[in-house]
Amino acid sequence: MKFLPLLIILSTLLLVSCENTSEDNVSNQDVKTTSSLFGSKKTVFTSLSENAKMYMMQWGAFEDFEKEAKNLNGSTIESLKEKSERLVLQVDSLSKRIPDTLKTEAITSRVMVVKTRASILKQELFMGQVDSARLQTQIAEMNTATNNLIIQINEKFQKDNIDFQRKDDEKKELEKQKQFLDSVYQSELKDNLSN
Repeated sequence: MKFLPLLIILSTLLLVSCENTSEDNVSNQDVKTTSSLFGSKKTVFTSLSENAKMYMMQWGAFEDFEKEAKNLNGSTIESLKEKSERLVLQVDSLSKRIPDTLKTEAITSRVMVVKTRASILKQELFMGQVDSARLQTQIAEMNTATNNLIIQINEKFQKDNIDFQRKDDEKKELEKQKQFLDSVYQSELKDNLSN
């Protein structure tokens, strides 16, 4: 019985020391995740075509969004929190100000995907405990959504270019046919007058 109080004290000390070590491990993990960089600085986004670049200069919301989306890569968690808040605002502005020229179903849906991805990324960052693997996945998904939007915009301008070229070719062909028919008509007229 004399050893019972001593045994209780020793077991209490043992439990307290175990809790301190687990708290130290958690705080070491927090230091790692707060100083770690997330997203790859080597991420390459598709470039806008020349036609798209000229048009995008008029759509200021897109330029701001593109800068924010590209700046996510290679950031710490604290930096990502600020950037994700700005990104969500930029994407919201982007979705409300789609120019009529770009209001196609494909581009509108890509903007909605980007908006969803930005919100999910922000939500992931503001959870109590950040899971670094999930965070990396969310940044990669945001990069993919951004890239797909840029590709879709390029395809829209490429399609418009092809349509314009086709219409121009059809117009030239009709002009040639008209000139040919006019010349045939003029020849027949001359033949009829000379007979």
